[in-house]
Amino acid sequence: MWLWPSNVLAGLGLAFTSAVGTPFEPRNVTRQFKALLTAAGLPNIRLHDLRHSCATLLLAQGVNPRGVMETLGHSQVSLTLNTYSPVLPALQRHAATRMNAIFAES
Repeated sequence: MWLWPSNVLAGLGLAFTSAVGTPFEPRNVTRQFKALLTAAGLPNIRLHDLRHSCATLLLAQGVNPRGVMETLGHSQVSLTLNTYSPVLPALQRHAATRMNAIFAES
């Protein structure tokens, strides 16, 4: 268990804490996540995979890559685009279909 002085904890601005207000211990978070997956009958994935899923889903929904970059905390949009480039061909097809619809209306 970690012991943190209360003046340090107050300045951390934590969104999620343990039951007593201290930072989560990473191993406990992983254990709880794995237990939730098992209880829900879901496949065993890494907690970090949720981050990738978030980015992929946002890009697939047409969210501006800069917004995805800021959500993920990447320093450059090129990092986001290079990391999630497998999503881009589907987005390009979607853009081409939308452009075609614009010209079909004329």
